[in-house]
Amino acid sequence: MTGVELGMSYWPADTAEPVLETTCGGVLRAAAEGAPDAVALVAGVPDPAGRRRISYAELCTGAERAARALLGRFRPGERVAVWAPNSPEWVVLQFGAALAGLTLVTVNPLYRADELRHVLGQSEAAGVFLVPEVRGVSTVDILEQVRPRLPALRDSVLFTDWAGFCASGSPTEPLPEVDPGDPAQIQYTSGTTGVPKGAVIHHRGFTNNARYVAAQLQLAAGDVMVNPMPLFHTAGSGSCTLGPIQAQATQVLMPFFDPALLLALTESGRGAIFGGVPTMLFAALDHPDFAGRDLSSLRLAFSGGALVPPQLVRRVRQELGIPFVIVYAQTEAAPVITGTRTADSPTDQAETVGRPFPQTEVKIVDPATGQTTPLGEIGEVCTRGYHVMTGYFDNPDATAEAIDPDGWLHTGDLASMDTRGYCRIEGRLKEMIIRGGENIYPREIEMVLLSHPAVADVAVVGIPDPRWGEQVAAFIRPTPGAAPAEADLNAFCRDRLAGFKVPRVWQLLDTFPMTASGKVQKFALRERFEAGTPQPPTTAG
Repeated sequence: MTGVELGMSYWPADTAEPVLETTCGGVLRAAAEGAPDAVALVAGVPDPAGRRRISYAELCTGAERAARALLGRFRPGERVAVWAPNSPEWVVLQFGAALAGLTLVTVNPLYRADELRHVLGQSEAAGVFLVPEVRGVSTVDILEQVRPRLPALRDSVLFTDWAGFCASGSPTEPLPEVDPGDPAQIQYTSGTTGVPKGAVIHHRGFTNNARYVAAQLQLAAGDVMVNPMPLFHTAGSGSCTLGPIQAQATQVLMPFFDPALLLALTESGRGAIFGGVPTMLFAALDHPDFAGRDLSSLRLAFSGGALVPPQLVRRVRQELGIPFVIVYAQTEAAPVITGTRTADSPTDQAETVGRPFPQTEVKIVDPATGQTTPLGEIGEVCTRGYHVMTGYFDNPDATAEAIDPDGWLHTGDLASMDTRGYCRIEGRLKEMIIRGGENIYPREIEMVLLSHPAVADVAVVGIPDPRWGEQVAAFIRPTPGAAPAEADLNAFCRDRLAGFKVPRVWQLLDTFPMTASGKVQKFALRERFEAGTPQPPTTAG
């Protein structure tokens, strides 16, 4: 009997669909052999004249050329970082690194100096690929600012010289054998401490998880999938890149998210999937162009990366007449753990995150005892299987905290499970904030604000938001006699943090609710805010 049959919140791995011994480079080669002339990748830029179309044969040839150029500068097993917005070259680099036996370290292009230094330094990246600027900010200047503190960094390459870089490789350079268990990427995410840690994602987990996602989305050869997700996320470079490739479908890669562009590309490319984090889908549905676009090619909607509001699912079903697939994912799980099905009832599609994916064990445990909970009771989601990360790079203590001796990944998320294995996410043990699919770590923001002369203490929490899932709220206790202005605090943070981390809600307090041990009760701040209860007023200034 299964755990569910015994009344416990445990779903065993469904082994009907096998785990394949595949690598990222290997699945590209297989697609190029099976459908060499099919379009693999389209540059989804605003100007239709610039929408390059790259076949599977061309993508594979370009990746192998990039791999040989990489091996002219780096050794298999080393790490190279990519710090740039979405582009076809980013994808070619991803596969080139995979074929060369290198580990790709993905970096948010909006990162500033301290954030960049942490990722490049902790990962011991030997090289970094970047564009000259992002949104008017010189990335070259930022890199030069932190480079003296990056002893492992030997080389940097601008994507503006991508052709020259690829030409630098030897055409006779042999490519190594890459094992499915080798690391494919390191993606930085939060642990229970809120300090970004590098999750090491292996080829087997990344490729098979994406293949299962493609099957869940019913992607077939020749289908078109518009990808608005950032490639530095597992959804962007995994589910929405490795998935279509294994289905021999076409990915239309957006350079950045813009709702009008998403609608235009879906119409012109006859896209089959309406996908993105919830904020993206809301923005597209609310856009003035929505009503005038021919979106009849859409077959289903797909979202995750943040809690998906039931009203979004119902609105998509009503306005587009298509089913909605929700996935529950975590970077450390490469990334998808559970998902709804197109045949699920409207209630299941709107209010659950479905049941576990193939080859994926899931159980709900009591955080205090570690024991599996009875069905319907809330506990922490744990998962085990082919998809779980190798660990956090060079951080055995954090790895041991996340993955127990029996191989279970403790997600830090709270959920309940029903008799069918369907799960409902109920909240998070972690304090991590997810705003529009972006992971935000409160402690990092708190440390920035504590360096402001007018801030004596601060607590950063996530508060519910119907569009973004959560917003960042900062509760400030000013230094005596000070009353920092919201505009000043906002500007202070924007100079030191990526824009999505800057608090949108600011409140000044005289005192914080505290525990007996002297810790701020963040849950109390959140509950007061949600209830509309006035906070204790500040008398500062």
